[in-house]
Amino acid sequence: MKMKKIQKYHYICLLPSKFNKMTNRIFYLIAVFAILSSATSCKLISGKKKSRALPNDGQLHGVAPGAKYNMKKPVGMVYVPQGTFHMGPSDEDVNFSFTARNKAVSISGFWMDATEITNNQYRQFTNWVRDSIAAKLMGYIKQDVNGNEAVDWKKVKEIKWGDKATIEKIDAIIVTPDNRIFGKKELDATKIVYQSEIFDYSAAAQNRDATVPRSAFIIKKQIPVYPDSLCWVRDFSYSYNEPMAKRYFNHPVFGNYPVVGVNWKQANAFCEWRTHYFNSFLESKKRTPESNFHLPTEAQWEYAARGGRSQAQYPWGGPYLRNKKGCLLANFKPGRGNYPEDGGFYTVRADAYWPNDFGLYNMSGNVAEWTASLYSEGGYNFQHDMNPDIRWNSKDSDPPRMKRKVLRGGSWKDVGFMLQVSTRSYEYMDTAKSYIGFRSVIDLPAVTSRKR
Repeated sequence: MKMKKIQKYHYICLLPSKFNKMTNRIFYLIAVFAILSSATSCKLISGKKKSRALPNDGQLHGVAPGAKYNMKKPVGMVYVPQGTFHMGPSDEDVNFSFTARNKAVSISGFWMDATEITNNQYRQFTNWVRDSIAAKLMGYIKQDVNGNEAVDWKKVKEIKWGDKATIEKIDAIIVTPDNRIFGKKELDATKIVYQSEIFDYSAAAQNRDATVPRSAFIIKKQIPVYPDSLCWVRDFSYSYNEPMAKRYFNHPVFGNYPVVGVNWKQANAFCEWRTHYFNSFLESKKRTPESNFHLPTEAQWEYAARGGRSQAQYPWGGPYLRNKKGCLLANFKPGRGNYPEDGGFYTVRADAYWPNDFGLYNMSGNVAEWTASLYSEGGYNFQHDMNPDIRWNSKDSDPPRMKRKVLRGGSWKDVGFMLQVSTRSYEYMDTAKSYIGFRSVIDLPAVTSRKR
């Protein structure tokens, strides 16, 4: 009998493909039935599904937030996991041996833009601000649920920008006749401003007097949003760069190149708008608003740039700027000024070259990047070892020293030393350069697609 069973088993395995398919279907149905049975048994063990309404039994049950949480991976961003690294020079550095001593710090996880913010991405911001102002001038306004004025975006989509009637209605943001070239009516970039409103958490945290109103910590500013394209001419004396000034932000060929000519204030305004734009969508879907997009702190930037290589000089490791084939690994100023040797004369695409181990592109080279941190020569000595940061919301009346913001990464016009992940420099917050861009971060959990 045993032999017959074995033979029968082998006979079944050798049947034609139709019978094999039938057998596979039977096994599939059995497996599905088993899974459903186990799922049902799990439900029976866990008990009935809890009702959202709290039972009126006088017991403590807890109250969850009313809005849903179902956050997906932020578009164009990569997750930088929490960890510890040695912040500061990875090699002997005479300049910073006393002011930027190597220090072990811990960083919590965050999401970061895989590339620098591009011209196309920044243009979404400028177009939104432009359309908002035009909508007010044309009367495309409605009231929201709180009674505040809001832009009617359905009507904004119908605006015909080249139409004569439209231009007449938005004349307030058109250049005056004496500023026109060949009489062409163009937008006045100085009048396209973003209405910034932020809450100063640092100042509020220091206040211990409950009588101080909340309005004392709200900062409101009007910030022009368009990049300063003339920086291409201003930054380099006796150098012909007018074509870049005319085309870099407006020509489609540069759409995926990093935006430049944006000062620190404008970079922060972009992050503020990005937060508002995102949370407005979430609230419209009755979902939980998220934390703010912001410029990375100096520590966050360095930790992300290292890509998990704690003592490496460059995002790719090092200690060389070329790979074993002799190819340059970033966009900078090689040798004594052979700008095109690395493949780019000025900037290159934001996703050029290989990313680091976290998936971040051009953390060294291409454009230097703004951070949120105030530049202080000896700041490493007194910063906390947990998410270190020195931040200061500078006022117009503050001395220039208090308006210096940390730059990291080096740029297309810098020598190799500036590309080291530990090298620090600074620029004034109201200054725009043709070699400075930025990227933003947001503090979210690593797994953001779970349903709760």
